[in-house]
Amino acid sequence: MTIGIIGAGNIGAAFARTLARNGVRATIANSRGPASLETLTAELSPWISAGTIEEAASADMVLIAVPWSKLPAALAGLPDWNGRIVIDANNPIESPLYKPAELNGRLSSEIVADLVPGARVVKAFNHLFAKLVETDPSSEGGKRVLFYSGDDAAAKTEVAALTEKLGFFGIDLGPLAVGAKLTQFPGGPLPGLNLVNFG
Repeated sequence: MTIGIIGAGNIGAAFARTLARNGVRATIANSRGPASLETLTAELSPWISAGTIEEAASADMVLIAVPWSKLPAALAGLPDWNGRIVIDANNPIESPLYKPAELNGRLSSEIVADLVPGARVVKAFNHLFAKLVETDPSSEGGKRVLFYSGDDAAAKTEVAALTEKLGFFGIDLGPLAVGAKLTQFPGGPLPGLNLVNFG
């Protein structure tokens, strides 16, 4: 399975680092072009390579972590996703003001899903701070918990397999209507919790 990353900010870069640490290849892209990612890809060579947004979006599984206001532009003009998996790692808030976006009563994942027509959306990797995403999830003898949710069971199984390969303890929170609401920041009760499973 090929992996793409759209967005090279804190979460996108942290996801790239944990992939590289586990020997998983991926293509990362941002709005400024591959040349702007040379420092990151040099650090994570040979596992992480830079590409265009179109190249990253063509992977079988694509994590998207882009500042909320820039999401529509970042995803505009891409081909239909044709059932490929999109990991929604976005939160409807951004620095430096950290003012919650106006969602008009919708979940942020519903809005993201509208921007990736034909994709199977799984919400994950948005509830942990970037530093916790990129560091070894083996903590105090247990495994760091990573929540995920989605409406497609097969897509969730694929994301669960990846989280396990990366060393996390995945917990399925059910459909997006339930899980995305629990992990959305701001508003949900689960973001920022660094939970460890000792099972």
